[in-house]
Amino acid sequence: MYFYELHEGDDELFGDLLLAHDELFEPAEFFEMVQTIRRRVQDDFTHDTLIEAIGEGLENEYGFTPIDDDELAVSLVVSPIDEENAIVPTGTFSPEPEWGDDDDDGDDDDEDEDDGDEPTIELEDLPDFVTITAEVRKTPGSLPN
Repeated sequence: MYFYELHEGDDELFGDLLLAHDELFEPAEFFEMVQTIRRRVQDDFTHDTLIEAIGEGLENEYGFTPIDDDELAVSLVVSPIDEENAIVPTGTFSPEPEWGDDDDDGDDDDEDEDDGDEPTIELEDLPDFVTITAEVRKTPGSLPN
């Protein structure tokens, strides 16, 4: 499996999209694929970002697999401080039932109870945010040394 990355943005806002493919493409060949799709979709796309629109085109036309939050199985907060380590709900985890299991048998009511063994962060506790990278320029008197 080979991974490819698209970046979008400028010095103030930045986004990226990872894609996977079982074939290795030369950089120039991948660039041309992206350029062809970009030219076609750039003026009329319904996605939140241009790279998402290009990713969908690469998926449909060339068999790439966009790797985005829809495929995210587990997200963790990792810190050297034990209390700050936690599982972040992704909203997409849905275990496949075992063969022969009946999901509607009604006896799985207690499966959702929290046994307290794994720290979790509730979705309502998370802020709605987009990661933004900022470059701070130090000017005389603005920041301590």
